[in-house]
Amino acid sequence: MGSVLETVMLVCFGFSWPLNVIKAYKAKTAKGTSLPFILLIITGYIAGISAKLITGQINYVLIAYILNLSIVSVNVIVYFRNVSLDKKHLRKLEE
Repeated sequence: MGSVLETVMLVCFGFSWPLNVIKAYKAKTAKGTSLPFILLIITGYIAGISAKLITGQINYVLIAYILNLSIVSVNVIVYFRNVSLDKKHLRKLEE
């Protein structure tokens, strides 16, 4: 039962991350995005994955952790893309 509840928690979080990535991508700005927050979430997922591996509880929940980690990692890529776009926009305004 514990694995089922853990999976439900991960699925709930997991549905929010793609929406966040899409929103950030469409916004084309890093304003309002916190890189430390994203990195903290990534650290949490890595800790969850590590706990599963260390305790030998390798089951379907591990897939949810890995999927969520992957999606949040895409958010980091979008963040740096948006930082670059912000810099280009700022240079354009300064011309």
